[in-house]
Amino acid sequence: VQSLEGAAEAVAELFKAKKKLIILSNSASPSSSTIAKLPKLGFEPSNFFDAVTSGEEASKYVKKQYAGKKALYITWKIKPNTPSPTAFLEHCDNLATTSNVDEADFVLLHGVDVVRGPDGDELDLGDFFKLGQFEGPLDEVLAKAAQRNLQIVCCNPDYISVQPDGSQAHMPGAIARRYEEHHQGTVISFGKPHAAHFQACIDRLGLPPAKVVHVGDSLHHDVAGANASGVDSLFVTSGVHCDEMESQFGQMPPDEKLEA
Repeated sequence: VQSLEGAAEAVAELFKAKKKLIILSNSASPSSSTIAKLPKLGFEPSNFFDAVTSGEEASKYVKKQYAGKKALYITWKIKPNTPSPTAFLEHCDNLATTSNVDEADFVLLHGVDVVRGPDGDELDLGDFFKLGQFEGPLDEVLAKAAQRNLQIVCCNPDYISVQPDGSQAHMPGAIARRYEEHHQGTVISFGKPHAAHFQACIDRLGLPPAKVVHVGDSLHHDVAGANASGVDSLFVTSGVHCDEMESQFGQMPPDEKLEA
């Protein structure tokens, strides 16, 4: 993953102009992990005032609402050079997990690859990340969870993510939406576009909403969330909506797309 050309330089200039910069992310990782990744992307961490991640806010909720309980943990496969899925459980006060729906008190939706049990046992949910297909093990797990009226706690409400090669990957938010709309299940999500996520940033900045502008590439999460929070937004057209906007990095979309 790389930052957009000129982004690091723009951040440095804003910092020199004494503007407060805070990261508002739908990452399921803790805020400290998000700051730690910045040098690999070409950014100077000290240029940022703070970070608020959906994972950080979700872990606070889990610790408060499900202390001593057991989660059905939908997460990522273990991959080289990425944080271990167990790290998030540690951030939730070493939350207990199960791979058995009948033993779970709720569903912790952290990733999309596997249901991970306490001994490292995994139920593969198929290639939802690339294909976005629910049929098979994933839908079976969701159906069983809905039958037991288990709440899903979604740590990353993004529907899709644009990969370095330009392809689109499917994210936990799409599973949460499927659970609500198809299985009539209950979901609580943390992150954009929820106003509370934006308010957490505003509170840390100590500024009125009228003095804050949000930059993002998702109409569903960034622009909608900013509007709901009374914050102005800058829409990056070359991100997740690049095909719809007929836009590429460094190019303005056609006028008719901007006017639509």
